Amino acid sequence: MPKVKTNSAAKKRFKLTGTGKIKRKHAFHSHILTKKTTKQKRNLVHAALVDGPDERRIKALLNV
Repeated sequence: MPKVKTNSAAKKRFKLTGTGKIKRKHAFHSHILTKKTTKQKRNLVHAALVDGPDERRIKALLNV
């Protein structure tokens, strides 16, 4: 049986924490930043965790 491949797009976007949760970056922080407030941009800098319902799907893509 062949090896199961990890989804390349997913491995670039998500990282696993030490406890097995999945870290993600916020959207809306790559361009068109002039119309966004400083507070909004500052809050988008921090990493977030993937919500429970999506976690199972992403773990399947990462072969975890």
